[in-house]
Amino acid sequence: MSWDWDATTLGAVSAFLAARGLHAGPLNPRRIGAGHSNLTYLIRSSPGMVLRRPPPPPLPKGAHDVVREAQVLKALEGSGVPVPRVLAVAQAGEALDVPFYVMEHVQGTVISDTLPDWLVPEHREGLALALVDGLAALHAVDWRACGLSGFGNPEGFNARHLRRLHGVMTARDTALPRGMLAMHDWLATRVPPESGSSIVHNDYRLGNVMWAPGLPPRLAAVLDWELATLGDPLLDVGYLMVCYPDPARELTPTMELSAAFLAPGFPPLSALIERYSAISGRDLSNLGWYAAMAAWKMAVLYDYSRRLGQDSYYADEAQSLRFLTYAERIAATMA
Repeated sequence: MSWDWDATTLGAVSAFLAARGLHAGPLNPRRIGAGHSNLTYLIRSSPGMVLRRPPPPPLPKGAHDVVREAQVLKALEGSGVPVPRVLAVAQAGEALDVPFYVMEHVQGTVISDTLPDWLVPEHREGLALALVDGLAALHAVDWRACGLSGFGNPEGFNARHLRRLHGVMTARDTALPRGMLAMHDWLATRVPPESGSSIVHNDYRLGNVMWAPGLPPRLAAVLDWELATLGDPLLDVGYLMVCYPDPARELTPTMELSAAFLAPGFPPLSALIERYSAISGRDLSNLGWYAAMAAWKMAVLYDYSRRLGQDSYYADEAQSLRFLTYAERIAATMA
């Protein structure tokens, strides 16, 4: 998914930033990140800035809401969860035909499928645990105190989230992939009461955080907040399970995005779960449901994106089926 700058858009954004004392001179934007949703551009100024905007239309209803993303980033400033500082927010029509926001450019490294040379084996366990620590810190934030009342409705979140995804799954002219409806029905008959209420990132994984320079590993920023809401924190933990690769099993697509974890020195998934449990104090006895739910959700969303046909990354139907296989395996262990 792409979008090209032209003289008109460059001029409009440059004027918007200059009016706020943020930038003067050529923007020289460069696309950064490997995401498949909102578009991110580095503005090479001093100090550097980053602009986030939606992809070109048509956009699914409620998707790619960058103003909402900026809202949660601003709420988390000073919370202890490291996030980039938002510098300006533009509504649609202020400078571009879509909304966007500009944030500070945080210095650091994003890791996904390949390890950087500086992450030597003796610090790899610490990086994995620091990732979990960051998630636990997010779930400990008092969302009411930081101004996010009304950002979402955590009451009845699990059942409502399942219903919404059922609508995405069934909005189609083609047959459902094998096992998708059966997995929904399994989840629907076992919906647990919410384990609590917190800010839920909804895409918390290795490739969506940035690491500060130097050792030991330290989170510099948590990125890509476009799916954030208020809900059950264990959905984030279940999703982390769907993203943490197990070398003994077939990888889900999100595990492939975190394939750096397959290198020697990283702890097993069980160590990450134990770490989260110890820090958060939450009851994880129903965690299997959340992992199956997260995997089924990704199967639905990858299948939906494939049917849209706007991004070649989603073109292979087997990606969705691998998520379903993971969900079915989790369900089998809970039978």
